[in-house]
Amino acid sequence: MKRLLFLAFFCAFSAATGFSQTDLQPAAIVNLTKSEPITVKQFRTEIERMEKSARRPLTEAERRQVLDVMINEKLAVQAAERDKITVSDNEINQQIQQLRAGMAQSIGRQPTDAEYAQAVKNETGLEVGPFRDQLRRQLIVQKYLTSKKQGLFESLKMPTEEEIQNAYSLTKTQFVRPETVRFSMVMIPYGPDKARAKELADRLNREIGLNPSKFDEVALRGQAPNSGYQSGDAGFIPKNTEALQVVGQEFINTAFSLKQGEVSRMMEGATGYQIIKITETYEQKALELDDIFRPGSRMTVRDYIGNSMLQERQQAILAQATQELVTELRSGKTFQVFEKNLAW
Repeated sequence: MKRLLFLAFFCAFSAATGFSQTDLQPAAIVNLTKSEPITVKQFRTEIERMEKSARRPLTEAERRQVLDVMINEKLAVQAAERDKITVSDNEINQQIQQLRAGMAQSIGRQPTDAEYAQAVKNETGLEVGPFRDQLRRQLIVQKYLTSKKQGLFESLKMPTEEEIQNAYSLTKTQFVRPETVRFSMVMIPYGPDKARAKELADRLNREIGLNPSKFDEVALRGQAPNSGYQSGDAGFIPKNTEALQVVGQEFINTAFSLKQGEVSRMMEGATGYQIIKITETYEQKALELDDIFRPGSRMTVRDYIGNSMLQERQQAILAQATQELVTELRSGKTFQVFEKNLAW
């Protein structure tokens, strides 16, 4: 009886150990300067993360592309270590601060550590620690690529005025500013108690009526803490199908029926009751090179075309530099893929 129990325990332990050993088997080994495996578990984890992001299973070809990216990254990191190219904690912290600043601009305040961690998780599928490690590797690869292909990047040429004018003449029909308004808004969120929100909205609506001065008074009070509602400049909205899908037909009809300085009746939006005041109006216009590309910005059509052309050239050079570097790093026996371990 004891022998049977021992055998049963041994078989169960062997099965568990076998699973663990499978996870630890190599999907690939990178050996540019040292032997470094990409385990089946690491490969599977990355596949699962990508599939979760894509919301579908990856094809065999896509799975192989994921492995190629993992191999290329390890090759570049090993090459950077060989050439003594490093990234400091300060450089990583600067990148993280930029990410948090962008998040703060989006939500209107500094995010808490918990909110930042959740945003990282939502966007990358990674916890903060692994995300920081990934960021370090990416920065090392970027720095190594820039140093090795410096001549290629320095060959980048700015678009000339003639090139910009030629591009404009070919695409000028695309540069039409739709009818656009800028507006301020008083918004009372529905919150968990919609009846209470409706009571506040009705009171503010009666106070404002259609009086622009009263709207300004109510909007100013909305800036105070615990006012129960939100207010302020809401930016620009064009009269097009994209805006229609975001704000709805009622909002579009109301906003574009008002003249500059006029106040709307109360509307029911997706998240709360809304009252708006039109502060600027722009008619539809075919834009010339020196016209502002988008209301609220300082960028002209000339600037937009020039920046777009420059970005296209930068992307082309980046793709060429990356391909050249990958080809160089993969030459010789710098890695090995274990085909039998790629299927599960």
